[in-house]
Parts: sequence; C-alpha cells; structure tokens
Amino acid sequence: MEMKDKLQQQSYLDTSLSFTDRINELMKLLTLDEKIGLISYTGRGIPRLGIPAYNYWSEALHGVARNGRATVFPQAIGMAATWDKEMIYEVATAISDEGRAKYHQALRRNGYTDQYQGLNFWSPNVNIFRDPRWGRGQETWGEDPFLTGELASAFVKGMQGNDPKYLKTAACAKHYAVHSGPERERHTFNAVVTKRELYDTYLPAFKKLVQDAKVEAVMGAYNRTLGEVCCASKLLIEDILRGEWKFQGHFVSDCGALSDFYLSHKVTRDAAESAALALRHGCDLGCDHIFDEIPEAIQRGLISEEDVDHALERVLLTRFKLGMFDPPEDVPFASLPESMIGCEKHRELAYQIATESLVLLKNKNNILPIQPSVGKIFVTGPNATSTEVLLGNYYGFNERMVTLLEGITGRIPEGMGMEYTTGAMLKHPREIKETWAPGMALSSDLAIVCGGSSSFLEGEEGESLLSPQNGDRSSISLPVSQINYIKELAMSGTKIVLVLTGGSPIALGEIEDLVDAILFIWYPGMEGGNAVADVLFGDVSPSGKLPLTFPRSLNQIPPFDDYSMDRRTYRYMKEEPLYPFGFGLSYSSFEYRDLHLEGQRINLGDSLHVSFELQNRGDRPASEVVQFYLSDLEASTIVPLHHLIGFERMELLPGEKKEVEFQVTPEMMSFYNDDGKLTLEPGEFRLEIGGCSPGKRGQDLGAPKPLATVFNLK
Repeated sequence: MEMKDKLQQQSYLDTSLSFTDRINELMKLLTLDEKIGLISYTGRGIPRLGIPAYNYWSEALHGVARNGRATVFPQAIGMAATWDKEMIYEVATAISDEGRAKYHQALRRNGYTDQYQGLNFWSPNVNIFRDPRWGRGQETWGEDPFLTGELASAFVKGMQGNDPKYLKTAACAKHYAVHSGPERERHTFNAVVTKRELYDTYLPAFKKLVQDAKVEAVMGAYNRTLGEVCCASKLLIEDILRGEWKFQGHFVSDCGALSDFYLSHKVTRDAAESAALALRHGCDLGCDHIFDEIPEAIQRGLISEEDVDHALERVLLTRFKLGMFDPPEDVPFASLPESMIGCEKHRELAYQIATESLVLLKNKNNILPIQPSVGKIFVTGPNATSTEVLLGNYYGFNERMVTLLEGITGRIPEGMGMEYTTGAMLKHPREIKETWAPGMALSSDLAIVCGGSSSFLEGEEGESLLSPQNGDRSSISLPVSQINYIKELAMSGTKIVLVLTGGSPIALGEIEDLVDAILFIWYPGMEGGNAVADVLFGDVSPSGKLPLTFPRSLNQIPPFDDYSMDRRTYRYMKEEPLYPFGFGLSYSSFEYRDLHLEGQRINLGDSLHVSFELQNRGDRPASEVVQFYLSDLEASTIVPLHHLIGFERMELLPGEKKEVEFQVTPEMMSFYNDDGKLTLEPGEFRLEIGGCSPGKRGQDLGAPKPLATVFNLK
C-alpha cells in the first residue's frame, strides 16, 4: 500500500494538469536509461514509477492483425475500390473498437502489453501504388494521390476517434516517403524524383493525413530519397513534415531501418552514429536495437541528452493522449467490452464493404447475374476453397472465414445443380494431367473459375512463398497453369465467369476474350465468399471502381526502379490500358446529362460551380461513383494529363434522378511547379464528369458516356 500511495502522489498522474505539464513532471523523474527504454519500440517498463512495459508495434491494416481473433475486413486496396469514405470510417471505427478492447484485456491479464497488443497501430499505408509489380501495393489505397488522401483520412479519423482529449488509438501514416519497391532493394536504393514529382505525387496523401486527419504518427521508409535516408531526412522530416506541415505527432522508424544507415546505405560508420543521426533529424521512436547505443553517442559528443528529451516528449504525448496514465473511468474508450471483438455488427460491416469492393470488369451479353433459368453451375479453380485469398497480408484471424465455394454453396437456389473440382494449381502445373473438369464444364450451363493471385505470389519482402522477386512479381500475367486451365475449359464451349483474387493488376492477354464475365474481388476478407455469391446471383449490384490502372502488359510501363512518374498511372500514361482507373460495371445503367456551369470564363482565384443530373436507367437499385477530372491544357510545366479532383458515391433506385452539384476550387486548378510550389495560372481547362477516368477505353468497355466541358481561367 505504501508503494501505491507513493505512486498516486506523483505529479505526472495529476489529471488536473495539462499533458505537457505532466510530461515535464515525469521527465524530471527519469534516468537516461529509462528515457531510452521509452523511445525504443519494445517500451521497457519502469516499475518504480508504476509504468508497465508497452510494445509500440501493432498492426491494423484491414482489421486488428496478428493478435488472435478479430473481424477481417477486405484488404486496403479492396476498401479503396469502394470509393466510400463513410463506409471506410465505419470500418476503421470498428477496428479501433476491437483494438481498444483487446488492449485492455491484455493489460488486465498480463499487467503489460506485448507486441501487437498495443494502441499504436502502424496503419494506414499511403504510399502511391505506382508500379503493378510491387508486392505491397495491396496494402495501399491505389495509384492516385487525391483518392488515397481522402480514403486514408477517413480511415485515420475512424481509428483515432473524435474525443476532444483522448485518442482511441494512434494511427500511423507510412512509409514516408517515395517508397513502393522493389522489395529486394528497399534497404539500399535511393529514390530519385524531381521536386515537382515529390510534391505532385508522393507527398499529397501524407500532407492530407497530417493536416486534415491529424494523424498521430508518421513512419519513415527504409530507402533513401534524394540522397538522404528517409528516417533521418532533413528535407522530409524537418523541412516538410514539421516545417511546412506543422506535424505535432511522433516519428517512428520502420523496423530495422536505423540499422540500414550503416549496414547497407553506408551513411554512418556504426550504430552509435546511426542513433545520433536519427535523433538529430527528428526520428523519435526506434524500431530496432540502435537506440540502445544512445549513451555511447552522447559520450562521443554526437548528441546530448536534450536530443533524447525532445524525442521522448513527443512519444510520451501520444501515450498520455491514449489515456495510458489516467484512471480508466476518465478515458471514454477504456470500457469497450471484449464482446465487440468479431461481433455480428462488425461481421455485417465486413460483408457490406466486401460487396462494395467487388469490381465487374466484363459482362458479355449480361451473363451476370446468374439467372434462375440456369440449370447447373460448375465451380472450379485454385482459389475456390482458399482461405489465403480472403486475407491478403497483415491480417487477423476469425473462426468463420467464408471461402468462395462456401459462399456460393450457401446461396445457390434449390433445384440448381452444382459441381466442384480444383482443376488447376495456383502456379504450378497439375501433376495428374487428366482431369474430369472439362467434362464437368461441358455438362454445366456456367463455369465459375476462381483464380488470380494470392499472398503466396505477392507481398512484403520475405513473405511470399512462390515469389522469386522477394514478394514482388516479375510478371503481371496470370500464371501459366491457370491460363492453360481456362483454355482447356473454354474448348468445351461452356460460358465462363472468371472470379479473380489479387492485390494488384493482372494482365489477362487472350484470356479476356475467352471468358464471358470477369469479377475482380481483391482479397475480400472473412465475408468474401458471401459477398461474391450475392453479387454473382444478383442480390447486390456490383459497384466497385478500380483504384488503379490495369496495364495490358509490362511493356506499357517504365522499369520498376524508375521513380519518375512519366508514363505511370492514369495521370501520365498515354497508352490505352486493359482496364482504366475508376472503371467498373454495374448490373444497372447510368446516364449523366444536363451539365450547367456558372460561366465559361472565371477570374483567377474564383471557384467554378457545376451542376448536372444523374439517372439510374436500369430496373434495379444500384450505386454509381461519380468522378470529377480536370485537365490543365496550358500549364507552363509538366502536369498530369488529367487528375481526379472529386468523387461521390451515390445510391439510386430504378429510374431515380438526382441533381449533383460540385465546386471546382482554385486549389483544384493549381499545379506543382518545378520547384515544388503550388501554382495557379490563367489558361484553358477541361472538366470531365463520369463513372470512369477520361479516355476512349472506358467507354468502349461500357462506362457511361461522360459529361465534358472546357472553361477559361483569366
């Protein structure tokens, strides 16, 4: 009791004081070794002060990850395909509810929290998915800086909550910055980009999360950018993040990145120099052993204890904002019950967002949805019974994962026949050449082939078992084993619906012509099987839109290690893709009409008001994602061919019309010049509004005819 009473008298526990004052009081009590323990990711405890051990490393990319049972939502790239900010906010709210409940349960059980049990969630990943070979592209929100910023901001707000004093959890924007492969070179490469490309493409999402969503943490990348290691970059951390954007949270290194300073980048001679370099340039929390060398760095005069204090103040502020040193009854999230973890409400949410994420890429002769007149279906393919394709990477676990075969089985109407066989391996040829599959296809009205990619073929460095590129892909085509199998089935003459899993674009080549319908489902989470089945049978109309471009082949894009944006993504790609950014079909049809502008000429600095009508011309309820694109036709430097400036997901009943209004603001009309400065110039602009990014390819594939107009800024 004497120890407990003594602790209660500590002024850093006085909740009547501000967080800043309490941190100052705590700092007075700490030794140098204790300070170092608090800025290392393992978070050593301080028993004499009643501070338990706390591991800062937890993950929540699409659900609480690596920490037992949780709700498993679609992988991030799948959530991006919904273009639904409100739904993503709800998902993040559910994830943070479960994270909070898990944290308090672990604390009650053990008295401390270990790795993956904390409240510092190192998500979201807002790197730009600039190259389809990158194995970690599945973790991102796609190729567009604006879309990434909008969706990831909603995610951060849901994760952190809206209490004026306390954070529910601490989200983290990663990997800062200019980081998207190759995975096998991430510890050594130097990303070289122009100032214009840096500000135009690679930084906007981070800026949005810092300034709009108030993200609590930012994680540095492994690589160098413009010659500086990202976790100790004066340009990125001091000048831009804390200088231009006024970031108030803490900066954490990626795990092992500080060791890379001397082991692979060779910018320092040893661990002590690496620790000093990181602290001097604003890295507050180290995710490896390097900060253990801080005493030697101080002894050698490379840094002072004051440098340690600056880092610790920022890290401690996060912990105080999480309520870790306050009575549970004062913290509004501390009472979230364990029953929320994997609850039915969250399962329903996982189902809803999975249905919204599915992208219909082809539907020849409206073969989908499956009609009641179909007598028999044949389900086949390497991913039909796979749990891995529900998960993607950085996943949690649930006892009720619904595979594609299970979902279809649960939905097929009585009286309709069904057969199943795997038929093909994911990547390798069948050992037994003869198969009954062609006969099964021939005796069926429809073959549903479940193929594509999986976490065996793409992922993080060292993660993918079948990837020779250390998680990346050397080819973006379907594996030959699957191509040959689809050809085998096509010879039977049976109509084929191709259901593709994956976290990145797949080039289909001749397969696109051999199949009648293509549904791209990403890694759809625990309810993936049910969501896919309900879309196939027409209970839900598909409404997902691609958050990235599907090129026809690698010949359409530059080398993987070239970080220039020339010829990359829909913003700079001039060649016709396989499937364009923003594309996705519906079971209904939409018409855009009656475009009205306030005027064709507006003054510099003014906004342009736009209105038009959208109608559902089909006979079923459906959702459309209205997309707004702007092209600067007379800019004084290189600018995107067109860029997304707004979007709105809208649900319409059969025949329903809705008036849509939009403001084109001066910021939307601006561009980043060669010095990385936001610039607004007079000139001619083209505005296009529709259900897909501009270009003939989208309309040829069935996208609604867009509205387009030209206006002048004077």
